[in-house]
Amino acid sequence: MPSDMPFWKRKSLEDMNALEWESLCDGCGRCCLVKLEDEDDGALYFTDVACRLFDAGACRCSDYTNRASRVPDCVTLTPHEVRNLRWLPPTCAYRMIAEGKELADWHPLISGDPGTVIKAGISVKGAVYASEDDVDVEDMKARIRAWPNSADKSRRVRVNKL
Repeated sequence: MPSDMPFWKRKSLEDMNALEWESLCDGCGRCCLVKLEDEDDGALYFTDVACRLFDAGACRCSDYTNRASRVPDCVTLTPHEVRNLRWLPPTCAYRMIAEGKELADWHPLISGDPGTVIKAGISVKGAVYASEDDVDVEDMKARIRAWPNSADKSRRVRVNKL
C-alpha cells in the first residue's frame, strides 16, 4: 500500500504502534459510561453515568496510566477486545476500522480538530449526569440514555452492570 495513505488505512490494528493506536481514540467518552445489560435478552444500554475516574470537563480519564489498577473492571482495549466487545459505540474508530469502515468526517484524525467530535454531537461532554460512585446500582436504569447512533432503548429492563 502507498506510504502516503493514512496509517489506519495501511495498517491492521495489530500493526499499529502505541502512538497510532492511542490517536484512534476520538475522545467521545462513551466507553467510560456505565453500561447495563438486559438479563433476559442481552441487550446493552448506555447510561449518562460515568466511571469514577472520568473527568467530565476534559472528557477523558483523570488517571489513564493507572486506570486498570484503580478501576479493576476497566477494560484496556486491544485489537482482540475491539473485535469482541459488543458495547463499543458504533462510532468508535477502533470498532469502525476493525469492521473495515471509514472514519467519520468529525474524527480528529480526519478533521484535524479535536473539537469536531463535540460539534458533531458524538461526545458525552456536558451530558454526563454523575459519577458511578454517586448513583446507586438500583437507580442506574433511570439513567439509561439514547446516545447518537444508538437505538432508543428506553423499555423496561432487568439489568446487570457491565
